Amino acid sequence: MDKPARPTAQKDGVTPEASTKTDAEWRQELTPEAYRITRQGGTEPAFTGKYWNTKTPAVYLCVCCRSPLFDSDTKYDSGTGWPSFYAPVAEDAVCLKEDHSFGMRRTEVCCRECEAHLGHVFPDGPRPTGERYCMNSGALEMVLKKTD
Repeated sequence: MDKPARPTAQKDGVTPEASTKTDAEWRQELTPEAYRITRQGGTEPAFTGKYWNTKTPAVYLCVCCRSPLFDSDTKYDSGTGWPSFYAPVAEDAVCLKEDHSFGMRRTEVCCRECEAHLGHVFPDGPRPTGERYCMNSGALEMVLKKTD
């Protein structure tokens, strides 16, 4: 029997439907790169993701469950080669977890709804938050903002 790819996230005591998908379902729905990043905690090489240098007015959604995560109004060029934001669209859009992989101490950023791995957050960002949400393009889907 196929088990869920990652533990489920809980929000207000309700397990989101998106996180009850099996590993096989995630593999079928996502590209191999998106699966590797979001379900296996992978990282794309710097300066290779499709959004690292994008300046288009947009909202960035989770590629797995389409929850809104980041807005281009908070996107900036961090010089790291990954899309960087100084804040998520809402405080509860993402969840944070300690990450001690590869002998480092970092804070992992996950989608609150489906626990997809998105990237990491660091305390070296610009004002007003001082945070750098360093995300993987493969974990995001860009949706253009409507112009009036």
